[in-house]
Amino acid sequence: MQIIPDLHSGGAERSAIDIAQALAQAGARCLVASRGGRMVSELQSKGGVWVPFPAATKNPFAMALNSVRLARVLRDEGVDIVHARSRAPAWVAYYAARQARARFITTYHSAYSGTSPIKLRYNAIMAAGDIVIANSQFTAQRISQLHPEAAGRIAVIPRGVDLRQFSPYAVDPQRVEQLRADWGVEPHQRVVLLPARLTARKGHFVLIEAAKRLIAQGLDDVRFIFVGDARSDDFKHNLERQIERAGLSGLVRAAGFCADMPAAYLASAVAVAPATEPEAFGRVAVEAQAVGVPVIVSDIGAASEVVQAPPQVRAHQATGWRVPPGDAEALASAVVETLTLTASAREALMARARDFVSSRFSIEGMCATTLDLYDTLIDE
Repeated sequence: MQIIPDLHSGGAERSAIDIAQALAQAGARCLVASRGGRMVSELQSKGGVWVPFPAATKNPFAMALNSVRLARVLRDEGVDIVHARSRAPAWVAYYAARQARARFITTYHSAYSGTSPIKLRYNAIMAAGDIVIANSQFTAQRISQLHPEAAGRIAVIPRGVDLRQFSPYAVDPQRVEQLRADWGVEPHQRVVLLPARLTARKGHFVLIEAAKRLIAQGLDDVRFIFVGDARSDDFKHNLERQIERAGLSGLVRAAGFCADMPAAYLASAVAVAPATEPEAFGRVAVEAQAVGVPVIVSDIGAASEVVQAPPQVRAHQATGWRVPPGDAEALASAVVETLTLTASAREALMARARDFVSSRFSIEGMCATTLDLYDTLIDE
């Protein structure tokens, strides 16, 4: 069983579905306990079994009751391994697994913030698994620093991307045209895409400031599109006010959730991930490179693992751009550089980026390594 708060969108949710599919193909039965969401139908179509469960609650009393309830489900279903992908459900799953004598695994999906004793204690559950999966070397180092007791139980498994789905050759041009029409983008206009949940740490305000600079420089054929769910209505309204105050209404748009991300990347001239806090992995960068779209990321967290750029490699070996976090001027300069690539330079970049992703971040590699860990626990 995997347990996760919901199945609306996101990297952890995507990984849960990918692993459920791999287990089904291997002849195993995979339950996913969650309160549900738009991805439930996809989970079920790929062989996973959805177990409706209030996994998102953070109420201590409700969590205690949920632990007893989950333990009953684990025993009734004969679950061997419980895999938790978020903190609140991990606390529930930890005690439930102990009651049901199941093995307990966690995946550390995020560079969790907070260094107070209370916050560290809350986060520590993600380092309490019999095996603790880190989605990058950066995450593994962070776990070792904050939770040294877990050092001998950490396994690094980078998140994988489906190279058949995220391919420049697998997307019907009509899908791309439909998305651009939905966004209100004219045929001659180029798109700078920021695909991420609407939260402060994802760098939306940095891109707004960069957009101001670019428009002031006369770059008037570019539109800036945010795709992703809003974490809160207050943040979305604040973002829209900031766009209006910057004089960018009609040029910058928050388009909401996008169900067709391969087409979204191909509808864009460049994808950006200007995070202001360390990212544990960098799914946007990997997906964009797989499709062959230039990508710019903030040079923090796991950025150096998912995008090759100077001084790590020579310029002719780069697969994207890395800029200092919060630096709107550097971001704007990188956008200009991507938009002025020659056709041959862009084609060479696309080939390098896709080769890089296929060698390190395939969904097949992620699933095979994870299932091997499951087998190791069962055999012990």
